[in-house]
Amino acid sequence: MTIRAVAGDAYREAFGILVLSAAASVFSGVVLGGMERELTVVPGLLTIVPALLATRGSVYGSLGARLATGLHQGLVDPELGVPSRRVRSAVVAAMLNGVVISAIAAVAGYGIRYALDLAVAPLAALVVVALVAGVLSGAGLTLVVIVTVFVGYRRGLNPDALAGPVVTTTGDVIGIATMLAGARLAIAAGVV
Repeated sequence: MTIRAVAGDAYREAFGILVLSAAASVFSGVVLGGMERELTVVPGLLTIVPALLATRGSVYGSLGARLATGLHQGLVDPELGVPSRRVRSAVVAAMLNGVVISAIAAVAGYGIRYALDLAVAPLAALVVVALVAGVLSGAGLTLVVIVTVFVGYRRGLNPDALAGPVVTTTGDVIGIATMLAGARLAIAAGVV
């Protein structure tokens, strides 16, 4: 196979996903733009948005890569039923990392805004938002990653070409939606 043929195959496999990724990212921006009330009531929320979204891509992109590597090496079966010990371990590690890093991002965002003497919601409010977003988006992204990687692999597609764009896009959409849910929960609970 020539380099041109390999590059062409990679482009054809990823192009549709990349187009969907761009459209979904615009949708995430629209949702974020509609969060004016929550962004006003929970000062500092916008500060932690980039950290929370970036960590979703990193943590669950790594999960996708681990699963893809396991599939390529024959260590993981592409079955959507009861997951193997390897898959369960990878999922638990990803979920734990996602939730812990969400809390760290909330504490860091609070600390930086406080140190700069900028308006900031109570630490508890930012932590509630981050933890709700971490748990809910983690569950959603885990499901999306497993289905995308396993189904793509069974259909003869390279899961490495699918996992990155799917995780990034889904992470943005689910991440913004779950942060909105977390902010509304913090407001309703009177933590702000």
